[in-house]
Amino acid sequence: MPNKAVIHTDNAPQAIGTYSQAIKVENTVYLSGQIPLVPATMVMISDDIGEQIQQVFSNLSAVCEAGGGSLADIVKLNIFLTDLTHFPLVNEIMGQVFSEPYPARAAIGVSALPRDALVEMDAVMVL
Repeated sequence: MPNKAVIHTDNAPQAIGTYSQAIKVENTVYLSGQIPLVPATMVMISDDIGEQIQQVFSNLSAVCEAGGGSLADIVKLNIFLTDLTHFPLVNEIMGQVFSEPYPARAAIGVSALPRDALVEMDAVMVL
């Protein structure tokens, strides 16, 4: 069985259930889903989808850093949206956050997310 390590940072929202912010197995880090909670307050940043997307990337970035990497090390990104009409804005913001080669990704429309978030993302990072 490979050695696994729990990744934790106070710079991202604390787990609100029975999960870890991320788990590292050898050189791969599996990041749990992040919603747009502000880590210091555990309150949603706002109802604005653009601000929510930015906050999710900020939260993912903090977990990546705690795991020894950065957003640039993400190889797979899953995006969950309660309204797929926001997908062009996700693309726009991704263009500001990532550079080529972009991670593989999936965008999935869902009926609801925790705490009434409009967006959630999880990822796989390889170091």
